[in-house]
Formats: sequence, structure tokens, C-alpha cells
Amino acid sequence: MAMHNWFECKIRYEKTMENGMTKKVTEPYLVDALSFTEAEARIIEEMTPFLSGEFTVSDIKRANYSELFNSEEEAADRWFKCKLFFVTLDEKSGAEKKTATQVLVQASDLRDAVKRLDEGMKGTMADYVIASVAETAIMDVYPYKAEPGEQPEFPDAAKTI
Repeated sequence: MAMHNWFECKIRYEKTMENGMTKKVTEPYLVDALSFTEAEARIIEEMTPFLSGEFTVSDIKRANYSELFNSEEEAADRWFKCKLFFVTLDEKSGAEKKTATQVLVQASDLRDAVKRLDEGMKGTMADYVIASVAETAIMDVYPYKAEPGEQPEFPDAAKTI
């Protein structure tokens, strides 16, 4: 399982509306990167082909998502932030312990988000409770993809330890 460092990057640009008028908009996108600097470089690289004219990265902040469940369905065009509690029993006291985590789910609506969340969580052994599901303003998500044939930076590091 790959570890992800998610950054929410806000892009500010002039959008041409359906009536032909232009309007300044700020839209959030999610990028998988190792640092703020890499997140900025990646969002610029990802957005450049889609935006004509100038745009700025107006804000970058860490986004704390432990998992991402995306969908290939055309109708699934929204992103939902789901707060979960994993429920475990303390072996000594027998008390229930709840550990919170946040998951991002791509879905068409709220019902679809809950369904996709449950499908995505099927493989986990832990009991969980859905605390909240809320639609986000995130426009798109850009996970890290290694280039074909790309090698790790330090391929022999494990051998020298």
C-alpha cells in the first residue's frame, strides 16, 4: 500500500461563463506530493493544459485523508469527505476506543458516497462507524503516478543496511 501526502491546492483564474462573461474563480484540487514545493509544481503541471490564460496557485495546505476511493463512473463527479471512527476494544479495561480518520470518496450524490465508502471498506477487518459525510468543493484529484520504467531514487539502499 502506497503512502500518500495529500495537498489541497487552490487555483485562481478567469473562467468564461456560459453567457460569455468572465469571472475570477478559485477552485480547490487535491494533489499527491512529497512537499509543498512539489505540490505547487504538480498542480501547475496538471492544470496548464486545461486553462488558457494566466492562473495562480493561491493557497496550498495539507489535507489529512487516510484513503481515497475514486470511481470510473461518468456520473460520479463530486468528492465527499467522510469521517470514520474505527472501533476497537481496549484489552485491559474492555472499554470501546474510537480512532477517527478521514476518507475521500468520489460519487454522484450522498447515497452513492455512502455506498462506495462501504464497498471500499469491505476488505478491512476493523469495525467502523460513519460519523459524517459531506460534499467538498474539490474539483479533481491527482494521485502520484510513477513514469513507466521509473526506478526508485535509491534502489540499492535496502541492501547496504
